[in-house]
Amino acid sequence: MALTGKIDWAQAPTAVLFDLDGTLADTAGDLGGALNRLRADQGLPPLPLAQLRAYASAGARGLIGVGLGIGPEHAEFESLRTRFLAHYTACLSETTRLFDGMDRLLEALEARGLRWGVVTNKPHRFTVPVMQGLGLTHRSGTTISGDTTAHAKPHPLPLLTAASELGVPPGSVLYVGDDLRDIQAAQAAGMPSAAAGWGYIGHNGEVEAWGADVIADQPLDLLTALMSG
Repeated sequence: MALTGKIDWAQAPTAVLFDLDGTLADTAGDLGGALNRLRADQGLPPLPLAQLRAYASAGARGLIGVGLGIGPEHAEFESLRTRFLAHYTACLSETTRLFDGMDRLLEALEARGLRWGVVTNKPHRFTVPVMQGLGLTHRSGTTISGDTTAHAKPHPLPLLTAASELGVPPGSVLYVGDDLRDIQAAQAAGMPSAAAGWGYIGHNGEVEAWGADVIADQPLDLLTALMSG
């Protein structure tokens, strides 16, 4: 295990917030499966998951872009997005699971009296069943989806709303994510940030350039960052 960087906590840490796809849970298999079902609709062969994995945190836009070469400006994008989401609805929890070490991390946080929750850009209608499938609905202190607030990440509002629901100051909350926008949102919210090195990194530049306070190779590495507070 390894942790790069160090957090200079201005306030003692009270909570940890996680991105969902590619940080808390490995959802790439189900998202990639939905994309390959969409490709099959188009008469195209499936793509290997290894090719799609890095784009799983980028949602429908990223997966349709890499899988079909079509962006939001394309006339067919919205219809393809609707069909992709329909396929995903049918396979939300077929292969989705917590990343290795994540359950141990959550147990360690709870044992230390630290609250935790989820802030994701995933729409509420998908977030809820995924959290239920993981058995985390009642353990999470707050769950903010992409359509819970008026803005999604990288805007700070979802993170600030989560901190408010937990009843803790933003500066005492560590936000963990595997996408550049996660780190940008944390910085805008005044939260220390950690890049999830185990996640779906690779589609938006080198993780070292994101400006995260720390980069963790494995979930349990985050305990080191929290103990420095």
